[in-house]
Amino acid sequence: MSQVDLRILTLLERLELGHVLVSDGATGTYLQTKGLEPGGCPEVFNTSHPEIVKDMAKDYFDVGSDIVLTNSFGGNRVMLEKYGFGGRVKDLNRMAVQHACSSAPLRKYVLGSVGPTGEFLEPLGDVSEAKMMEILVEQVTSLEEGGADGVLIETMTALEEMTLAIKAVKENTKLPVLATMTFDKGPRGFFTMMGVSPEQAVFTLQEAGADVVGSNCGNGIENMWEIAKKMRELTDGFLI
Repeated sequence: MSQVDLRILTLLERLELGHVLVSDGATGTYLQTKGLEPGGCPEVFNTSHPEIVKDMAKDYFDVGSDIVLTNSFGGNRVMLEKYGFGGRVKDLNRMAVQHACSSAPLRKYVLGSVGPTGEFLEPLGDVSEAKMMEILVEQVTSLEEGGADGVLIETMTALEEMTLAIKAVKENTKLPVLATMTFDKGPRGFFTMMGVSPEQAVFTLQEAGADVVGSNCGNGIENMWEIAKKMRELTDGFLI
């Protein structure tokens, strides 16, 4: 297939052709090497240090990434309010996408990163399902408005929040959704902090409408390989 043809294909079309795509590295630690203080707000770098955020995307694309994530992991209203930026969800998320897209060659992809809100749904927590959906929709629609090629909902530990996030993307945008959870290895195998196994994750995330499912963050490559192997035994769908 020619390069011209590749340039007009969406991310899901590339995957359907059997292409293996390479994603980027970490965002937070990269920004820390560029001046982000521990405990600081990464998303505010989109406005205070735009060139650093653009350079981050360029650096990852330059070394071979097909996919780069936006600097928006904590870009939901709940997390931003902790830094006094709760009213800036839309512009910070839009800028996150625009900065990454400004460095994206054709045809590489920019995925809007969506992390946990940091809140628990009722009855375990104080947040209603309707309120959680409102928080998630605000962020994912802003990422679409910025020009993202898709949304990656990542580092989730609770199925309830994850399924709502998938629903938020599917019902309010036209973007594909990738969904990953974070698992720790214990005596009984791999589970998220909320007790979700890789097997539960695969079935529930796919049933909720995720186009790609998988795992991310913190385990090291040996554990990630083992998790991927378990997931592949359960599905012939796309994995990340």
